[in-house]
Amino acid sequence: MSKPILYVKTGCPWCDEVIDYLNENHIPYQNIVVSGNRAAMQQMVDLSGQSKAPTLDWHGQVLADFGVDELILFLIKVRQR
Repeated sequence: MSKPILYVKTGCPWCDEVIDYLNENHIPYQNIVVSGNRAAMQQMVDLSGQSKAPTLDWHGQVLADFGVDELILFLIKVRQR
C-alpha cells in the first residue's frame, strides 16, 4: 500500500506541527509542498474542495485544514476501518 499523502504550505505553522507529530510517531507519509507548485495545489484542491493546508489523503480518506488534535481523532477513525 502506498504512503498517505500530506499536502503542506511553506511557512504554515499547522503544517509544521502535523509533520512533527507524524515524524515523532513514526507514521510514514509522502510530503507534497503546494507552495509555488500549481499542479500540486490543483491536486489538493481537486481532492479536498478547498485550498487550505495541511490536507491529508489517507488512502482515500481526506482531512483538510486541520491541526494535530483533529489529526489524532482522524487517525483513530481510519485505523479502525
